[in-house]
Amino acid sequence: MILKGFKEKSKKNYINSQLKNRIIKEFNTKVASIGVVFNTDEINEIPDFNGLAQALGIEKEKVEVIAFKYRVEEKEKESLFNPTFSSKQIGWRGVIKDQTLQQFLNKEFDILISYYKKDVTALKLITVASKAKLKVGVLETDERINDIIIKTEINNFSTFTSEIKKYLNILNKI
Repeated sequence: MILKGFKEKSKKNYINSQLKNRIIKEFNTKVASIGVVFNTDEINEIPDFNGLAQALGIEKEKVEVIAFKYRVEEKEKESLFNPTFSSKQIGWRGVIKDQTLQQFLNKEFDILISYYKKDVTALKLITVASKAKLKVGVLETDERINDIIIKTEINNFSTFTSEIKKYLNILNKI
């Protein structure tokens, strides 16, 4: 039990150090790719991320989704939420143990959508570790994590879609 607490603390220290050293890159191009991180335990049904891509004028092949579950069982890996990761795939000091998760983090998305409201260290770590140019989310507890925070209910994806479209229009990204 004590080791779990130390491991959690090391992940939080990693998040804080990444946030202190973050360099915000300016990009003057239109949005062409989207990465999505969401918590399967928070939502009732899978949001229509392909519909979001269509609303933003992005090809659905340019949308990559990765789901977080508190516990990933072998049988569940083949479920609707594929690829899936859990806290077990993140080691001490934010070291990523899973190759699929590492590949997701290495991609330079134009936008990373952090679609979760619960304050879960693993989800925050993935958001912070992503190489996305712009980070958009609904998490309100730590405003340092995302560049744009859209305050909406987690199961109201249509409102989220319309709000993100509005903000990206204002920023001239779509």
